[in-house]
Amino acid sequence: MMPLIEFARAGFNYGDRNVIRDLDATIFENQCIAVVGPNGAGKTTLLRLAAGTLTPACGEVFLKSRALGSLKQREIARSVAFVPQNVEVPFSFTVEQFVEQGRTPFLKMFGGLCASDYEAMRRAMELTDTWLLRSRVFNQLSGGERQRAKIALGLAQRPQLLLLDEPMQHLDIGRQFEMIDLIGLLRREGIAIVASMHDLALIEGTFSSVWLLSPDMPAQMGSPEDILRPEVLESAFNCAPRHRHKLLERTRNRIEQAL
Repeated sequence: MMPLIEFARAGFNYGDRNVIRDLDATIFENQCIAVVGPNGAGKTTLLRLAAGTLTPACGEVFLKSRALGSLKQREIARSVAFVPQNVEVPFSFTVEQFVEQGRTPFLKMFGGLCASDYEAMRRAMELTDTWLLRSRVFNQLSGGERQRAKIALGLAQRPQLLLLDEPMQHLDIGRQFEMIDLIGLLRREGIAIVASMHDLALIEGTFSSVWLLSPDMPAQMGSPEDILRPEVLESAFNCAPRHRHKLLERTRNRIEQAL
């Protein structure tokens, strides 16, 4: 099986601070990966490297065996969609106009939308349950509605890989469950998903793999039951054993019950 994305000893730094170091990792079709780790460990940076919006300081990132650095952003966007934490929409765009931006990589110069573009937009909004919101102004939506509209924009690109940066941010628990259900639905649609996650308890049953980033150690990758163990998390999040919190034990117990 050909990988969608390959990190080959990829690294990135902000000034003198190394964030990603010698990362060797692969993302395959149909994978659903949760990226976890303390703040500043490089979760968003990793997603941006995979999306081609950041260039590695060393090593290389490949999209279907082609170096991302050799591809135009429009080319990358036809296979990879990146949904950031925050999106600024300065105009009173409706949800439909907002989602329409996802078709930009496919438009010809001076060309307008065609039937296949509208079909892709409708399908994206149906999957995210935003079709009935299409006439609403994006900036007037609730937090959960905005998150779904942002994902609809990404899905309008008809990507093979969807990158989600903190999709649960600012969502109440009900909307978090809706987002988990949506990720599960997209996974069943055959879309590979990589999402940075803060709430470890939401990973079980949805994500097949976990990538754990930490500033002080190499990235650790494995199944949820392998990575989301108290002894592993304590080290990555710099929690002394004497401060072992019941939440870590509860996370492990919930994962074991789900398997």
